Amino acid sequence: MSVVDQVFKNKDFGNTPLPKGEYDSCTFENCNFAEGDISNISFLECEFINCNLSNVNMAHTSLKEVFFKDCKLTGAQFHKCDPFLLNFTPSNCQLNFASFYNLNLKGIQFTDCNLQNCDFTQADLSKAVFHNCDLKNSQFDQTNLKGSDFRTSFNYNFNPEHNQLKGAKFSKDQVLGLLSHLGIKID
Repeated sequence: MSVVDQVFKNKDFGNTPLPKGEYDSCTFENCNFAEGDISNISFLECEFINCNLSNVNMAHTSLKEVFFKDCKLTGAQFHKCDPFLLNFTPSNCQLNFASFYNLNLKGIQFTDCNLQNCDFTQADLSKAVFHNCDLKNSQFDQTNLKGSDFRTSFNYNFNPEHNQLKGAKFSKDQVLGLLSHLGIKID
């Protein structure tokens, strides 16, 4: 099934799942997918606006040039998505406890997002931009952060020795999160 240029408003896909298929240039506004299932569905150039996708099943889901705005994606398991041409942009989203484990997300832009307790282990986030994001308790380990921009983000705390940081940008105020693994006190 192929669906093109459709607008879905105020739909509850948590109890009645979105039909499997390919969705091209569709808009989902004020829709609920929480605890639901979007596995094996392809989204191309789609927009999700003010939707709840918390703990949604994303196994083998294809996200190609997808935009999430004002969405709740708590616990989203992006690492289970189809990695081929994976490309999405979250803006003003709740992404707490989301997993980006081992994903190629070169150049991704997170804007005004809450990214607490996320897993970025072994991900390629080279040239990623974290604009005004809260990264409290998020895990970065063996992560490629070359050329990434953290200058306006806060609460990040990771060991530079366990990540690739060449060319990464940090603000003076927040750079202390790169030293916490040393167990030193800074006044």
